[in-house]
Amino acid sequence: MGTDKRERKKNNRDIARAARARAAKRAKVRRRGLQVGLGIPAAVLAIWAVATFAVDDSSDSVDVTDTTITESETPTLTTVAGASVTGDTTCPVADGSASRTTKFEKAPPMCIDEKKSYTATMSTSEGDIVIELDTKNTPKTVNNFVVLSRYKYYDDSFIFRTDPGLDIIQGGGSNNTDNPGYTIEDEGSGYKYSEGQIAMARTGEPNSAGGQFFIITGPNAAALDGQGTYVVFGQIAEGLDVAKAIIALNSGSGELGGAPSREVKISKVTITES
Repeated sequence: MGTDKRERKKNNRDIARAARARAAKRAKVRRRGLQVGLGIPAAVLAIWAVATFAVDDSSDSVDVTDTTITESETPTLTTVAGASVTGDTTCPVADGSASRTTKFEKAPPMCIDEKKSYTATMSTSEGDIVIELDTKNTPKTVNNFVVLSRYKYYDDSFIFRTDPGLDIIQGGGSNNTDNPGYTIEDEGSGYKYSEGQIAMARTGEPNSAGGQFFIITGPNAAALDGQGTYVVFGQIAEGLDVAKAIIALNSGSGELGGAPSREVKISKVTITES
């Protein structure tokens, strides 16, 4: 009888330990979020990253250690620099003939017509993704994306992050610190995240989005519902299979969940309006 009791206690401890490990991993995914550096100095960013992404695994020494993404696992990406704008940002021409510009001193004014419909065709090395932009609910965020696209900000940039834990792919530069030089105001909160949406990446601070975005490829992004702060500004109309193919290239893990095993380049983003 004593042996049976000890065995039951041992089994219960094993079950509890496994449950804590699963809970810790889920918590890590929720805390990971869609963070971008937005030019934070390296020392500050390092401290901030530890505070944001650290996992408390002290309970019974549960092992939830990340593996670091090494250079051998992911390609080295370099975003080609463009022109810079000082002073006020002017609205780019709608025909897409503006010179490529990658740095701005100020956020753009309202350049779109909120009564019109806008579609973005994102041409990637894995295929095209066509996105219907939501001017009704998020006109300021759509305006920002349209302006950057027409300034060719996204041309020759990359999908640099693939995170199966959150079912997202993230782009808008070559890494999570690239930015256009300004931030924009959040349009609401309480967002729920589902397959096919495009949303703005940001830091943990309000009104900190700039140029980076993420696309949701599956149900795991619902882990972000409790935050609800990443502004959803569009929905994929065509090319969800392309987004799923990109996340399937995931290699490594680390704090950002991984990256494509080969370079995934965005050659251009074309805006159409009607």
